[in-house]
Amino acid sequence: MRIVVAEDLYLLRDGLVRLLETFGHEVVATAATGPETLQALLTHRPDVAIVDVRMPPTNTDEGLTAALEARREVPGLPVLILSQHVEQLYARELIADQAGGVGYLLKDSVFDADQFMDALERVAAGGTALNPLVVSKLLARPATEPHLAQLTERERSVLALMAEGLSNSAIAQRLFLSDSAISKYTTTTFDKLGIQTDDSANRRVLAVLAYLKV
Repeated sequence: MRIVVAEDLYLLRDGLVRLLETFGHEVVATAATGPETLQALLTHRPDVAIVDVRMPPTNTDEGLTAALEARREVPGLPVLILSQHVEQLYARELIADQAGGVGYLLKDSVFDADQFMDALERVAAGGTALNPLVVSKLLARPATEPHLAQLTERERSVLALMAEGLSNSAIAQRLFLSDSAISKYTTTTFDKLGIQTDDSANRRVLAVLAYLKV
């Protein structure tokens, strides 16, 4: 994969580059500021980008806003946010643009290289990879909203795990249910959210987007 790495801390940025190259990927550009990030994303249009939230010159949300602007210019540009913080408003905007290919991981929750690379590959393929804490903050809304109220508690649990990027088998293991039971729950969830079978769309991504929409 062709990858852009946007991270202002040199040691972390260098470590990410070395890790990605070890796994056989090409880092086509690195960035240490918000403006550099936007320029790199629009110039190289990578297969996936790894972007920190808080970057110079203001060290607020410039990395994330650069990613959002790049995705407006290049719809569906896969972006994996890797941050120490959950920026709830911008995270919702990132996820709710209906394009898929998004991830949001917290730096202190990535415990090994294989876990990180699995999340990165899911995002590059157009899927989602969301840290459980990010999911919980994004879902801190009344369950009476129309698109949530129609789901059962079990369906909400399955969909929350789906938002983390877990497969049906992984969800089954987490909830101590059979694979067939999870398949049934995902099918009924898709139906309730009005997501029809479409070979050109990732139903799981559409379901997650519908669930997390603002």
